[in-house]
Amino acid sequence: MAREKDADRGVRGKPAHNSGTEATGPTRAVVIVPVLTRHQRNDDETNRPRLTRSADARHDEAVGLARAINLDLIHTAVVTVNDPRPATLLGSGKVAEFAEIVKEGHAEVVIVDHPLTPVQQRNLEKEMNAKVLDRTGLILEIFGERARTKEGTLQVELAHLNYQKGRLVRSWTHLERQRGGAGFLGGPGETQIESDRRQLQEKIIKLKHELETVRRTRDLHRAKRKKVPFPVVAIVGYTNAGKSTLFNRLTGADVLAEDMLFATLDPTLRRVRLPHGTPIILSDTVGFISDLPTHLVAAFRATLEEVVEADLVIHLRDISDPDTAAQAEDVERILADLGVDAGDAKRVVEVWNKVDLLDDGNRERLLADGTDANKAPPIAISAVTGEGIDALKALIETRMSGELEELTVTIEPAQFGLVDWLYRNGDVVSRVDNEDGSATISLKATHSARHEIESRLHRKNRQ
Repeated sequence: MAREKDADRGVRGKPAHNSGTEATGPTRAVVIVPVLTRHQRNDDETNRPRLTRSADARHDEAVGLARAINLDLIHTAVVTVNDPRPATLLGSGKVAEFAEIVKEGHAEVVIVDHPLTPVQQRNLEKEMNAKVLDRTGLILEIFGERARTKEGTLQVELAHLNYQKGRLVRSWTHLERQRGGAGFLGGPGETQIESDRRQLQEKIIKLKHELETVRRTRDLHRAKRKKVPFPVVAIVGYTNAGKSTLFNRLTGADVLAEDMLFATLDPTLRRVRLPHGTPIILSDTVGFISDLPTHLVAAFRATLEEVVEADLVIHLRDISDPDTAAQAEDVERILADLGVDAGDAKRVVEVWNKVDLLDDGNRERLLADGTDANKAPPIAISAVTGEGIDALKALIETRMSGELEELTVTIEPAQFGLVDWLYRNGDVVSRVDNEDGSATISLKATHSARHEIESRLHRKNRQ
């Protein structure tokens, strides 16, 4: 059974263009989302069944991934697969049906939102006379377009080469390139395969050396930051959860933030001063996604080390997404692969974003359901409207510098240069100007700020 999407819903099922007379436009593509009825995955750690997504949610994500590289989707479909075929994954009838759709719509690319073996990929390409991308290949294409820094480019290229190596053929790197051999149906002979394997291995070794150089540079930068002891706070989450929007809200930066999967790829770091003066380094990282290729995680490990080294990790969730629980499970699994325990309440803070998209009833129900006696309650925010941002800043500052403490200080006339600093780094509750020219100030400050205040007053008294 296949559930197809009609033409009048955005770019899904867009009618085929007339051939021959129109100017060359975006690459035409067909998206197929196989749903395997007997495919039950268990969690590697707990051996319990993983949360599964609805077919519609998987379809929407596959369409979002395709849109991320501006493909012109002429047809999309969700296909139930009861008996996966080793040669093509899909049954012969479905393969023939989609081959006809590809032919009539002049599609150049077929996206199968499921891992394909090299044999399945080659057979589908032969039957459909078009390039075939599985989920891994599509994600690699997106990352290839999104990478901007030298490190990001090297990481994507390394992951792509490892992916190609498993295929044992000289697969194309970008969508406009054809596979090895003449035309879509051609293929290299045995000698060409061995040559390809050798060339790929040589490139992989070279890229690993270059990435090692970049990694050492990153380690030097990290070591310099540690000499100036600013705590690092990393934002992680499923792709399109709103990480870059939150990053911009907290830092005032202008990082690309769009309603698009993997809108940003390379990590961004900014220094931020919290309301009571605590300085931190905030890091925005690449979004996670279900079934993220393992070699892609390995390639980006140097970048993701910012998460591993972070003093505090903000796990940002799109609470308005119906599959938010499954998305959170995927993020926690990747964090575990990086050595970060998502259940560590002292180090990982769960933040629920996009609460502005919920009605009051759903918001109260979700917050009540999300309360766990063994975990700190999640913080509900909207990175777009600013709701809850002050509470999030206060929590970060508490984690980094301790709870607010009350203190009263007397500022002598010669010390009045400290008054402005006190107002910027604490909550002044009251101020009394005394007859001798001094001022008595009661305020609330973080534990670290209190020590700084006492140190500054002591230095002034000694001068």
